[in-house]
Amino acid sequence: MKTVFLILILLPVFIFPETYYVSNSGNNNNSGLYPDSAFETLQYVGDLVIAGDTVLVINGDYIGFDMRTSGTQTQPIVFKTLGDSGRITVNNPITDDGINIENCDWIVIDGFNIINMPRAGIRGAVAQHITIRNNICDNNYRWGIFTGFADYAIIENNICFNTQDEHGIYFSNSADYPTIRYNVSYNNNSCGIHMNGDASMGGDGLITGAIVEGNIIYNNGNAGGSGINCDGVAESYIFNNLLYNNHSSGISLYRIDASAGSYNTKVFNNTIIQADDARWCININTNSTGDTLYNNIFLTLHSYRGSISIDASSAVNFCSDYNIVMDRMSNDWGNSVISLTQWQALGYDQHSHIADPFDSIFVNFWGNDYHLKDLSQPIDIGTSLVNSIVQVDLDSNPRPIGSGYDIGCYEYLSSSVEENLDFQSGYYKVYYEKNYLVFENLGVNDFIRIYDLSGRMLHSSSSIIGNKYIWNSTNSVNNIYFYIISNSGISNPSKVFSGKIIMF
Repeated sequence: MKTVFLILILLPVFIFPETYYVSNSGNNNNSGLYPDSAFETLQYVGDLVIAGDTVLVINGDYIGFDMRTSGTQTQPIVFKTLGDSGRITVNNPITDDGINIENCDWIVIDGFNIINMPRAGIRGAVAQHITIRNNICDNNYRWGIFTGFADYAIIENNICFNTQDEHGIYFSNSADYPTIRYNVSYNNNSCGIHMNGDASMGGDGLITGAIVEGNIIYNNGNAGGSGINCDGVAESYIFNNLLYNNHSSGISLYRIDASAGSYNTKVFNNTIIQADDARWCININTNSTGDTLYNNIFLTLHSYRGSISIDASSAVNFCSDYNIVMDRMSNDWGNSVISLTQWQALGYDQHSHIADPFDSIFVNFWGNDYHLKDLSQPIDIGTSLVNSIVQVDLDSNPRPIGSGYDIGCYEYLSSSVEENLDFQSGYYKVYYEKNYLVFENLGVNDFIRIYDLSGRMLHSSSSIIGNKYIWNSTNSVNNIYFYIISNSGISNPSKVFSGKIIMF
């Protein structure tokens, strides 16, 4: 009798990432692999995806989705709209949020318009390494964007406005290393950006290693709060932000719910102009020690409040210098006001200056253009001590231009540079031609947004075809615009270039 031996060879099973499509005209019985065989609902594909998958959402109105599956560092899960009208108008089936990311990591949410949610436009909870990018969150009840226990979150290039109850962007709980950059946050009831260590919720009660860069924050705070509010935000960097016409505080470094004050935080090259009903430009209190303020513009239209307010508990290792300020400071938490000369006698702001008339500093103060005017006071009088952190300005122009650092969020460009309508950045080319703004040398993952002087977005691009994009400016009433060119590729998820263009 012959004996037959069967040898089983086990081969590894490879699962390759998929790209799925979602469309209002789709069907969840489809394959989802092509636009003409798209799925219908975001929740269906949210339950289906695995690490490395990408979901492309075709323009239309959708019910939101709840996400509980993780990607990985090399294979994140990406949800991205294909145009500029991918809207979520009904909250997801699980929570009161438009998009909820919970107990999962390495998720990218890119390009959604989310309106009228009962709680948050986008919520990320117990979710590490999530990226929330290029979204518009309008008229949501409690928050535009909210995160809790979300280490290494990236929140960038979003527009959050008209939040009814609280904040435009809220980064909460004991989470570290957030990057919150290039967002526009305005007309929110409380804070533009709020960060809170929330010791009562567990963890160490601190947010450390935060980078808050290049945000435009205005018309917030009717219910209190700050343009940028920091409760227990330690060893962090706040720079190149523009805050104007906020109705409560500008930047606040303090402790209420955190385990410690906002200590050892660097506040560099911000421009803050407070409304006439606002609090101080910057508040530092409750053992927020070791903070540093360099190269900031701290101005207010309020009749008696001023630029910098600090309490005695926060004075240890406090350093402030090379700022443009009002002649109103306080070393007792705003209970009394002292002059800059008296403040300097305490050892602070030895190289700082009382502001010249506001309309002599900025291109158009009353029109909300806070670029520096020719021969403006802040030009070249800042310090280079910021140079390891602040290497460009809010428009991504290199710092310094000229003989020294300029004070504030913008580096001065001469009129001859600003009015050059055929500008070659070294990679992108941008020029104006017969009511059209033309962008050339673009890549397949590039994304363009165009803003007016107040930071309001006028236009966002759909997908780029070829290497050129053209915007028709005929229906726009201003002649000064700002643009941001972002790269939305996973390998390079960062702002690439921005600038200013003057049209005639």
